[in-house]
Amino acid sequence: VRRQRQMCIRDRIGIIAIIVIIAGALIISADAGSSKVQVAGSTSVQPVAEKLVEVYKESHPDAQINVQGGGSSVGIKSAEDGSADIGMCSKALDNNSSLKQYELGKDGIVIAINPQNQVSDLSDEQLQGIFSGNITNWNQVGGSDGKINVITREEGSGTLDAFESIVMGDSKIKDDAVVQSSTEAVKQSVSQDPNAIGFVSYAHISDDIKAVNVNGVAPSDATIADGSYELQRPFLFLTNGEPTGETKNFIDWVLSDDGGKVLADEKIIKTSK
Repeated sequence: VRRQRQMCIRDRIGIIAIIVIIAGALIISADAGSSKVQVAGSTSVQPVAEKLVEVYKESHPDAQINVQGGGSSVGIKSAEDGSADIGMCSKALDNNSSLKQYELGKDGIVIAINPQNQVSDLSDEQLQGIFSGNITNWNQVGGSDGKINVITREEGSGTLDAFESIVMGDSKIKDDAVVQSSTEAVKQSVSQDPNAIGFVSYAHISDDIKAVNVNGVAPSDATIADGSYELQRPFLFLTNGEPTGETKNFIDWVLSDDGGKVLADEKIIKTSK
């Protein structure tokens, strides 16, 4: 009887051990098959990344890629601390950054006004005057009488950093400018206010806003590509070191001809390099 009990105990232990091994294998297999990739950062790059993911999954259905916004500063920090596999950034990084950079292409920064506004062209000096608060009425720049309502972006925005660097120089954006937390929020504000002005990504221009020429040059694929439209910045993917696994597969695809077609459709101008 004692022997039978011992045999039963050994059998039960053996069965439990087998179950544990199988369960562990299933967990490992599930993790390996899930191919989870976290992407976070610039709200300008976000819709482009989401479209890239959508098309990528048509040929890679098992890939799980999650895209979140938060701004370029979030993209940089998330890539640095590893909370994201890929950081999205819409501004040039300083030379001291250790992150690996993948340029998706160039994006223009479009000066957006309401479609009802008759102004069609502004100079660098006029833009600096408007956004600093030195020019306060549309009739000072060839428009109808009306108080100019300035819309800007939040601190940490790559679009804001690029705009300040290219347009504002040493001047500061006026303190009472309305601050919005995304490109779409700026577009909504401008589309609903005939006297509003803001700046948005070229990739996001649409019929509900009007793009202003800058120094006589209209934003377009050609003018961004040849540099004649000067308000432009890079769209970047960032990784902390060499990517591996599904992260590498996705980035390689994005930089391939297939990814290039999506980027072109999204108005991201590929560079020659």
